[in-house]
Amino acid sequence: MEQNQDSIRIDKFLWAVRLYKTRSLASDAVDGGKVHLNDVRTKPAKIITVGDLIKIHRSPIYRTYKVIATLKNRVGAPQVVQYIQEVTPQSELDKLETSQMSEVVYYRPKGTGRPTKKDRRQLDEVWD
Repeated sequence: MEQNQDSIRIDKFLWAVRLYKTRSLASDAVDGGKVHLNDVRTKPAKIITVGDLIKIHRSPIYRTYKVIATLKNRVGAPQVVQYIQEVTPQSELDKLETSQMSEVVYYRPKGTGRPTKKDRRQLDEVWD
């Protein structure tokens, strides 16, 4: 298969636009089914083109990005907007906000040791 100058693998692209910290993490995410290209599960070696939609499952939502341009090397954070555009639907972002608001945070000061039986009962009340 002959590749043109602008072709790039999806795992390398996800790493290059800083959606994943390492290329192996990007590759594992694609292999694990957390990344879809144009609403189809894909493999790490799949070649992307300008205009493709990339969906990434980041619990509890799917973030969607549109490929604006391809690139060969990793770029700095300020340059990422030249290569991808986030097009995540507002309904997905609302799900994220709702889940963050519903999270209950229990705080125990550092160095207080293991929770006592009373502390564990209080934790159980918070979690139930």
